[in-house]
Amino acid sequence: MSEAPHVKSGPTGSGGGKHVGKVKNKLPAPIQITAEQLLREAKERQLEIVTAPPRQKITDPTELAEYRMRKRKQFEDNIRKNRSVMVNWIKYARWEEETQEYQRARSVYERALDVDHRCVPMWLKYTEMEMRHKQVNHARNLWDRAVTLLPRTLTVLV
Repeated sequence: MSEAPHVKSGPTGSGGGKHVGKVKNKLPAPIQITAEQLLREAKERQLEIVTAPPRQKITDPTELAEYRMRKRKQFEDNIRKNRSVMVNWIKYARWEEETQEYQRARSVYERALDVDHRCVPMWLKYTEMEMRHKQVNHARNLWDRAVTLLPRTLTVLV
């Protein structure tokens, strides 16, 4: 019995329609794998393929403003989804700092502290930002607020 030739799809054979292929070998494979293994391998391959998006050079001031607005909207959406995830707040504030928008970065830190004033890493990141940019009085005021608001603990950090 001869095997059927390759079936061309579409009326003209150009590949424009649905392709129904025929299975040639219906015997079970000598090595069987589970669905879990298939999913794991697919995920590994997906991670290998992921490439960084191309870097764009922004030369137009309006394009830069649009980019910053899109980025801020992404950060705000992440925060809106879950306000209590402090990592989102820190990433947002760091990004504002990188773009040299220090007043905006302060605003983000202050909003984060309104959500959870007991988050010690948030106080540390905020004061470190102020010290990096030589805003000593801002940093002193932050330390004073932190000492006043945070509860005392018996553990000593070394």
